[in-house]
Amino acid sequence: MVGYEAITDHAAIGAVAPRRAIGVAGKDRSSYLQGLLTNDIPALTAGTGCYAAWLTPQGRMLTDLHVFESGDMILLDVPADRARATFERLEQFLFSEDVQLADLSDTLRSVWIHGPAAASTLEGVLRGAHGLREWRDYTNARVEFDGAPAVAARVDQLGVPGFCVYVEPAREEALRRALEQAGAAVVEPAAMEAARIEAGYPIFGIDMTDDTIPLEAGIEDRAISFTKGCYVGQEVIVRVLHRGHGRVVRKLVTLRLEGGVPERGAKIQAAGREIGTVTSAAASLRAGSIALGYVHRDFTAPGTQVEIQSPAGRIAAVVEERPPRS
Repeated sequence: MVGYEAITDHAAIGAVAPRRAIGVAGKDRSSYLQGLLTNDIPALTAGTGCYAAWLTPQGRMLTDLHVFESGDMILLDVPADRARATFERLEQFLFSEDVQLADLSDTLRSVWIHGPAAASTLEGVLRGAHGLREWRDYTNARVEFDGAPAVAARVDQLGVPGFCVYVEPAREEALRRALEQAGAAVVEPAAMEAARIEAGYPIFGIDMTDDTIPLEAGIEDRAISFTKGCYVGQEVIVRVLHRGHGRVVRKLVTLRLEGGVPERGAKIQAAGREIGTVTSAAASLRAGSIALGYVHRDFTAPGTQVEIQSPAGRIAAVVEERPPRS
């Protein structure tokens, strides 16, 4: 598996999924987004950020977002296939606020680097990038690459330090080459997939869809503020938490398999009945065959034995504790 050791031991170039950027400027940008997104946007100060979701009134996810406050604008990083729809939806909710929106899909590209040496590798390539090892998740700063402005941000996704650098499209390949020359390795998608499943990191469009409530995916601790005011879908979240004591019908779990790698959508069974489906699966050099999948809430305890249906037959599996995330 090309590049797996670079992720775990050094520095690896690659994104877990295609993303695009949207710019939100104007003095009302924080209060405007506060009524739409699940996290506390006005609490952000220059150089900080957060993870968030945008929900329907029924509490289902429209998209997830990395949110970066720079001091004079907010950059929203969203799944590539949701960028246009998200931008258009933002425009629909814009009335008299002092807010300016910009679809940055054609003007910014993101280059991701992960691994224990990611920080030092970037510091050798970017001008103005200092102390990256000490950055907390979602810390961001304006830097320079090749004499042109860029933005660096920390987002840990693979159980190791991770960073994203936003540059002009014309400099994307030059940045990748510079990172390679500094010792980072370009890794194959299979290695990225294995590392993110090991880390228990769900991807929107794969492990989370427009049918997912954030509580089902287990992202509430980092995506939802429980002290902020109203936002779209909040009533559903509050009702589940307070009336339902946080109980949802299904939960996303990590599975360790005793066999091959099943396809996405493979059925999970236990106690003689179907209890869920696989959303992601991979073969890891360190952990063997692993998967993420939704199972009925009665089967989420670590150590629970289940079976996965595959074309080659049944695969025994066990539910594991998902790695904690800050």
